[in-house]
Amino acid sequence: MKLVKKIKSVAMRVIVDEAAAISGLVSCLDDDFDQAIEKILHAKGRLVVTGIGKSALIGQKMVGTFNSTGTPAIFMHAADAIHGDLGMVGADDVVLAISKSGNTPEIKALVPFLKRLRVPLLGMVGSRSSYLATHADHVIFSFVRQEADVHNLIPTSSTTAALVMGDAMALCLAELRDFTPENFAVFHPGGTLGKRLHLKVADIYPSNPIPVVPLHAGLREVIVEMTSKCLGVTAVLGGDGLLQGIITDGDLRRMLTQGDTGQLFELLACDIMTRNPVTVSAETDAIAALELMQSKSISQLLVTEGKLLKGFVHLHDLVREGLVSDVQ
Repeated sequence: MKLVKKIKSVAMRVIVDEAAAISGLVSCLDDDFDQAIEKILHAKGRLVVTGIGKSALIGQKMVGTFNSTGTPAIFMHAADAIHGDLGMVGADDVVLAISKSGNTPEIKALVPFLKRLRVPLLGMVGSRSSYLATHADHVIFSFVRQEADVHNLIPTSSTTAALVMGDAMALCLAELRDFTPENFAVFHPGGTLGKRLHLKVADIYPSNPIPVVPLHAGLREVIVEMTSKCLGVTAVLGGDGLLQGIITDGDLRRMLTQGDTGQLFELLACDIMTRNPVTVSAETDAIAALELMQSKSISQLLVTEGKLLKGFVHLHDLVREGLVSDVQ
């Protein structure tokens, strides 16, 4: 029991300390921060993020966030930069160097070469008197009083603060650019948001079987068609091949509980079907199809072009695409 209390005590202290460090960043936002954001916003090139050690890892995450929110960015490891990677920095780029102390040997070696390139240099540092801070064009101050470990040694609160400050920068730039969910989806075509905005019914239904029966099909034929195509549903077509109705497994259950079981196999598809079924076109957004299913409490839709049946889209298709987490 004492061990459990110790574990929880340490975990709670770390969370509280890091939360306090993040809250303290609000007082670090100054004119230099504003000018740094404007410098990135108006740059014709990319934002080149560099760092060493844990700052390098944070920088790589920042690059992902910048790129996905409309600010073109690349990562350049500070140690590799002076061995050839400095060539990735273009004349129109802005460089963001991340270092808690601002005095690491790799950063001190890199800064003079960046200055020779005459590109704007932004320093994300925890000390305004550091080498990086005094040589940067603008300082993004990410000061923390201490790390979350008891010895004040392990990069914890400082890396969290840098990460949060990077998020603040990225989202400032996104809002200044009027970055929309549609813009975000362009960079995430395979993600859930991308699918919500771009995926069409036409992208889904062609892989599904198309169970159909004629108007005067008997009950046995209806059941065989529904079960063989594994959708639990069948469309009913008229003699002209146009859609007349739909029969679902729910329709069959209601028929069994309400009808005369002795007359069941005398019934025809036209006696069982639901006329004027809910349909969508192939160009309907998949998310709109999902919302329609949910509003009608149904699990499948007929895909049509006028009265011509094109196929089926099922709720499970939308679950598989990640548009809904589960089927209720």
